[in-house]
Amino acid sequence: MLPWVIEVKTPEEIVKMRAAGRVAREVLDIAGRAVKVGITTDEIDALVHEESLKRGAYPSPLNYHGFPKSCCTSVNEVICHGIPDNRKLQEGDVINLDITCYLNGYHGDCSEMFVVGEPDDKARKLLQTTYDSWVKAMQFVKPGNDYKDIGAIIEDHIVERGFTTVKKFCGHGIGSVFHTNPNIFHYRNSEPNGQMAPGHTFTIEPMICEGTAQCLTWPDQWTATTQDGLRSAQFEHTLLVTPEGVEALTGKIETSPVQFWERESDVHNGVWLGTTPAAKAREEIVKAASTGEN
Repeated sequence: MLPWVIEVKTPEEIVKMRAAGRVAREVLDIAGRAVKVGITTDEIDALVHEESLKRGAYPSPLNYHGFPKSCCTSVNEVICHGIPDNRKLQEGDVINLDITCYLNGYHGDCSEMFVVGEPDDKARKLLQTTYDSWVKAMQFVKPGNDYKDIGAIIEDHIVERGFTTVKKFCGHGIGSVFHTNPNIFHYRNSEPNGQMAPGHTFTIEPMICEGTAQCLTWPDQWTATTQDGLRSAQFEHTLLVTPEGVEALTGKIETSPVQFWERESDVHNGVWLGTTPAAKAREEIVKAASTGEN
C-alpha cells in the first residue's frame, strides 16, 4: 500500500473506535493506579488482562507476532515494548504502561507515564518535556495538514530542552488493523505520508530520551532500551480527525487520575482531549470532576 493511502472510517466504524478507545482508557487508568513500590509488572499485566476481558475486549498485544503478554511495561531506560516480568518496582522508577484493547473488531491504543513514589528533578523535566511535545503535536492535527510535519514539532520542542527523539519506532494508523498507514515519525522528516482528513484514526506516541536515542534490542526480540542506560518517556493517544479538528478517542474520563505534567503544562493546562468544541466541553467536565466541582 502506498504510504499516503489512508483508510477513512465510516460513522459506524468511528462508533466502534470510540468504544474500543474508552475500554483502553479505563484499563490504562486501572493499571496506573496499581503502580506502587513492590508491585511487579507481571502483576500489572495480570490486572490488564483481567480488566480487558471483563469489558468484553481482548488485549491486542497478547500473541501479536509472538508477544507473550497483555500489555507493554517499559521501566526507566526501556524505550518501548517492555515485557512484564517479576521485577518489583522501586521508589523513583518511571514506567510507561502501553495498553491496547480489541473490542468488536477494532483496536484502541494508548499509553501513559507513571512514577513510583516521587520523581527526581531530571525525571520531572523529562516527563514534562515529553508530554508537552506530544500535546503540541496533537494540537497541530486538522484536515489538510501533512502528517510529515508532526515530527518537526516534537523534535524542535525537545531538542532545545536537551533531549533526543527516537527514530526507530513510530506512531501508526489504527482501526480494524492494529498497525497500518499512516506512519507517524516523531522527528523532522519529508516522508510522503499523506494529508490529514476527516475519518482518519492514528496514534502519536513520541519516545523521548535523556541521553542518546540510539536503541538496543534485548535477546527477547521485543524490549528496546537506550544504549546509554538513561531514561526514556512516552505518551500515546488514538486520535480521530474530524472536520473541526481532532479528538482523542483514548482521552481521559471523569475518574482518570490527573498527573503533575497536566497540571503544570505551559502548553495546555489540564487534561487534553482534543481541539473540537465537543472535546473542549468534555475537558471542562473532566476538570470539574478532578477538582471536585461537579
